[in-house]
Amino acid sequence: MRFPAGIDELAKTIVAGVIGFAVGALIIKLYGYHPVAAYRALFNGAFGDLYSFSESLANATPLILTALTFAIGFRGGMFNIGAEGQLYLGALAAVAVSYFHLPSTVSFALSLICAVLAGALWSLPAAILKATRGVHEVISTIMLNWISQFLCFYLIAEILVDPQRAEKTVSVAESVRLPVLVPGTSLSYGIFISIFAAIIVYLLLWRTVIGFDIRATGHNPLAASYAGIEKWKITLFVFISGGLTAGLAGAMHVMGRPPIYAIYGGMPSIKGLGFEGLAVAMVGRNHPIGIIFAAIFFGGLLAGGRMMQLSANVPLELVRVVEGMVVLFLAIPELIKLFGWLRKIGTPSIFRSKRS
Repeated sequence: MRFPAGIDELAKTIVAGVIGFAVGALIIKLYGYHPVAAYRALFNGAFGDLYSFSESLANATPLILTALTFAIGFRGGMFNIGAEGQLYLGALAAVAVSYFHLPSTVSFALSLICAVLAGALWSLPAAILKATRGVHEVISTIMLNWISQFLCFYLIAEILVDPQRAEKTVSVAESVRLPVLVPGTSLSYGIFISIFAAIIVYLLLWRTVIGFDIRATGHNPLAASYAGIEKWKITLFVFISGGLTAGLAGAMHVMGRPPIYAIYGGMPSIKGLGFEGLAVAMVGRNHPIGIIFAAIFFGGLLAGGRMMQLSANVPLELVRVVEGMVVLFLAIPELIKLFGWLRKIGTPSIFRSKRS
């Protein structure tokens, strides 16, 4: 008996999640801790009350956007992992606007525009190298992530530094900050912007001609080429679109995450959000709507993990292992698809062994 595709995917996700939590419970037990108490603390810390749920949503806000960056690329047959570097520059671009004392409405709009443009512009080198020279996007985006990281270290320490507190950038102007949705929490109206962006990406991919072309190229590049779809245009569109969402993620973090509204040296508050978005995209099956729920779940793991440590006395390292196991098992169905897709499109020539 065959089930509809959506029900089949949901069933796979539920089974994978149950297995992941079961393996996590076994690991907790093997280390001498109580799995039921640990998972109770995890759930209470993630969704137990309004404060916990709000913190989970706050964690999910940038993850939705960085996951969209990867998902757009994946649907177009590209493995774009450049969200990390694009997010850094988007966040710093939003901060930089506060150096100019502009009217509040102008400052807010300009912060968002500069952030998304910074992300999009940083995606262009990888897009152009892919479209014109066939350079594999994994190589170019990793390279650009490193360049972005050290460029941002310099900007934080030398250009955007707060004169009163040298360990961080200037804070974004109060007129630019997104209102807090639930008082006393980190949740701002940025969650609505992230969800709106996911809906826009869904409509783009499934309700427009360019979206059909993107998915056709990702499914079968050769057939898409015979149908008259120009891959170089798809490549540019996919990378720029992904850069826009990654840059927006950076803006959402500095404009909508109290109480800091700034970036510290070493970027501990935003480091890793781009790569975590890749995991969120996998768990959400690279579908914009699935990504929303996957990001909330992932945000809940981050929020609940702290409570697991405090209430159940589970060491932080073990908490991270359990979280990783759950995410890994949830992502397995999509990883199987990914490996099949990589075999279909082939590997970069520099990774292939040369035969004499």
